[in-house]
Amino acid sequence: MSLYSQILQFILTGLTVGSIYGLVAVGFNIIYNSTGIINLAQGEFVMLGGMSAVWLVESLHVPVFLAFPISVLMVTIVGILMETLAIRPVKKADVLSMIICTVGASVFLKGLVMFVWGKQTHALPHFSTENAIFIAGASILPQTLWVWGITALIVFGLWLFFDKTLLGKAMRACSYNRDAASLVGISATKMVMLSFALSAAVGAAAGVAITPMTLMSYERGTMLGLKGFAAGILGGLGNPFGGVVAGLMIGVLEGLAAGSRLSHYKDAVALVVLLAMLFVRPSGLFVGAEAGRLKKH
Repeated sequence: MSLYSQILQFILTGLTVGSIYGLVAVGFNIIYNSTGIINLAQGEFVMLGGMSAVWLVESLHVPVFLAFPISVLMVTIVGILMETLAIRPVKKADVLSMIICTVGASVFLKGLVMFVWGKQTHALPHFSTENAIFIAGASILPQTLWVWGITALIVFGLWLFFDKTLLGKAMRACSYNRDAASLVGISATKMVMLSFALSAAVGAAAGVAITPMTLMSYERGTMLGLKGFAAGILGGLGNPFGGVVAGLMIGVLEGLAAGSRLSHYKDAVALVVLLAMLFVRPSGLFVGAEAGRLKKH
């Protein structure tokens, strides 16, 4: 394989994992815009999506295409329960207290999955054939195309939802000014619950899509959440679509690092990028919703 083909291979691999980081960043931003908190259990939504799909396919023999929406629905319910049981009771507390609640939810979900499905790594069948596709000397699996397609579909769907639907505009209104939104009849409580549901659904879809390629275990959510958080900061906290672009960038950098002498440190790429961004441009590459609101005032 030529040097050009090797670089292309690393970039394609990076775009695949970067798509997942981007979707995790989207989940962070959806909840941040509605509540002002960072949901540190976001990575567990991804893990739960993959693990529930594995359970449906392996134990209940559900076809993978049917397991996908069922897993998303199951994790969406988990997201709603998390908001109802862990966040809503302390909604009058300070932001730090609510973030600590999400840490507790993360530990609980991780322990529950370990207890139910064990510590071993689980596999999920590919959505279609496993025959590689060759592009300019580099190879990609058809599952890669599924990951890219699902990412693009989710991003497009969220854009339509937030920009074209009344419910999406209501969520945006709550993110800008909750008191003013309440005065015109928008239920902030329902919008927050919906934000957790959407965030969980996005995370679950990412988890199911990536599991056939990377496998899944109870502890995978932590690292995925950390890298997704780095993408969220890099893209501008409060800007979900900036987070997707930043996730792709981190994925590509990680892929290139994996093909170099720094391969042992590829997992540190997201942390290095995060620290560099906090020093150089704390608001992120793209102006986040919070930064935009501050500039207007």
